[in-house]
Amino acid sequence: MDFKLRKLDLKTPKGGGPPIKGRGADWVLLAVAAFLVLFGILMVYSASSYAAEKQYGDKFFYLKKQVLGAALGGLAMLGTSRLPYRVYKRLNYPILIVSFALLGVVFIPGVGVENYGARRWINLPGFTLQASELAKFGFVIFAAAYMSKHPERMRKFWGVLPVLGAGGAMCALIIAEPNMSITMVVCIVMLIMLFAGGMRVKHFIMAALPLAAAVPLLIVMEPYRMNRLAAFLNPWASPLGEGFQLIQSYYSLGAGGWFGLGLFNSRQKYLFLPFSESDFIFSIIGEELGFVGAAFIILAYILLIWRAARIALRAKDRFGCYLATGIAAVLGVQVLVNLAVVTGSIPPTGLPLPFISAGSSSLIVFMAATGVVLNISRR
Repeated sequence: MDFKLRKLDLKTPKGGGPPIKGRGADWVLLAVAAFLVLFGILMVYSASSYAAEKQYGDKFFYLKKQVLGAALGGLAMLGTSRLPYRVYKRLNYPILIVSFALLGVVFIPGVGVENYGARRWINLPGFTLQASELAKFGFVIFAAAYMSKHPERMRKFWGVLPVLGAGGAMCALIIAEPNMSITMVVCIVMLIMLFAGGMRVKHFIMAALPLAAAVPLLIVMEPYRMNRLAAFLNPWASPLGEGFQLIQSYYSLGAGGWFGLGLFNSRQKYLFLPFSESDFIFSIIGEELGFVGAAFIILAYILLIWRAARIALRAKDRFGCYLATGIAAVLGVQVLVNLAVVTGSIPPTGLPLPFISAGSSSLIVFMAATGVVLNISRR
């Protein structure tokens, strides 16, 4: 891929040149993304109606927020699909600075919102914004711009230090919130992008080993993470404590069988499974639609990621390739981590399922990022 793009760049005028004649947007990508958004609205209502009525006196509380997020996300997708993606290359430093500023604002008393012991949200009129959802894509834009501007530096270890430094600093701010799940996503995406950008294998190993060693260190540093690790190893040792959520997720997935209990017929959503409308919504999908329905959703994600990766491989310039690669990596890593958590494959950590979990910030940002990939496909 790197050699192919090297040849293509030799034909591209300095500064990006005139827009290449478009082939039309990738309608498969758009259709799959739209399906996941609409399906997410349906599942958010199913998973949250009882809890919303008990907590807010309105069973449509989460549904309204999700519909609003989908509407705003649709506008964002329309805008980013029309805006030439090369604009982000020129604005990569301001975008990175804004990303760091947003991550810093969450620590300002009165502005940053603390919830469940974490400061991850910015209090804005009428809604809250999760800063890390925007910041991770800000890093993708910066990394794609840097690697496309300096392809010759990617073969030297000192040449990749700006990307490692920006990614490391962003991870430090996110873990301070604390938010280990998004920290893991940013780290993995950073390594994927560096590898796609032509980083030597030995340099890749030199960067990956310290990051891998930091994971157990971060777990040991926080008692609640140690408790989650213990619950992951044996959730039935604390069935009413740290192991409760994972056990309820098992019950939810197991009850679904092959074809599920039927839409809206979940039993675990009746306050048994915490965060059933957000981080653990896939468990409700498995319970109501069964293995077949859950597998269909996984296949939809695989198709979406494949189309984004295909667009990256067909991009006519380095920046388009790396930008689409980074967006596909964020999507793929976040889906993989979420599914691993709800199935008990890795220790529990809070991370929304893209396009489906309740949460306007995540939905709007992922829809906007999809619009960027659509714009790349049109060029």
